Amino acid sequence: MLHITLRQMQIFAAVARAGSTPAAAQDIGLSQSATSAALNELESSLGLPLFDRVGRRLRLNGHGQELLPRVLAVVDGARAIESWALDDAAGAGGLRIGASTTIGNYLLPGVLATFRRSLPPERQAQWNAHVSIANTQAIASQVAGFELDLGLIEGPCHEPELTVMPWLTDELVIVAGAGSRWHRKAQDGGAGVLPLAELARATWLLREAGSGTRETIVQMLMPHVPQLHEGIQFANSEAIKQAVSAGLGITCLSRWVVADALASGRLVELATPLPPLARPLSLVLHRAKSMTPGLLRLVEHVRRGLPEPSA
Repeated sequence: MLHITLRQMQIFAAVARAGSTPAAAQDIGLSQSATSAALNELESSLGLPLFDRVGRRLRLNGHGQELLPRVLAVVDGARAIESWALDDAAGAGGLRIGASTTIGNYLLPGVLATFRRSLPPERQAQWNAHVSIANTQAIASQVAGFELDLGLIEGPCHEPELTVMPWLTDELVIVAGAGSRWHRKAQDGGAGVLPLAELARATWLLREAGSGTRETIVQMLMPHVPQLHEGIQFANSEAIKQAVSAGLGITCLSRWVVADALASGRLVELATPLPPLARPLSLVLHRAKSMTPGLLRLVEHVRRGLPEPSA
């Protein structure tokens, strides 16, 4: 007979995440006494302490750090069993999908629209999913922690527990506000090309640290423009578009992000001596992820190709 329970493992994971039994109890809807008792029972059953007690905080010790990924995999497997039981006709309802901001705002709606239409007609109206949008680093971390079933990211993945599958190639373009001084300087260059020296002097508007867009742009530009003069940092690409339109600087963003502003004339694409800029978009899954029929169906749909354009 097993001496440890799934409930104990769920509570252990909650305490590891929250850092204290009161905070974990609030997260999972139990009393503090029940949470503490379950944690003590787990440590007693294993014959090992799992936390160092530092004041009111609980920090994973070496045993706890080794146990946590095993527990997360078991809890995720139990969740997959429940999903499997509810996953009638591989409908994929209730999946937790994560996307970095460019993908989440500009590509994922089209992906989900075509996926829903691929389901049997009687399943389409009932289909649902839970979507989280954050920067690449945050999405990869949540997939690694089994908080998300899959992630779509636009930057390098630094989580060794994840399998990274190539998805699409994203073209990046350098843009400025129509009529801005950088637009005029490009026009004054004769051939309409903004020289590297002007790129080095320009004010660049970039995403925050942890953004896949930022990391990719800096890596691509560094060999040609070693020192970027950085202006305001923004937490999303839409704010950067508006700031560039207002003349606060130039930027480099996905063509999917700026397509509407280029079409309306608010932004102009700057020709430069730089080579073509592009980056891979990827799908990430935990290596130990339990794959339900619905999750497999969604992964296969995503990997088939380009999503529908979203409004």
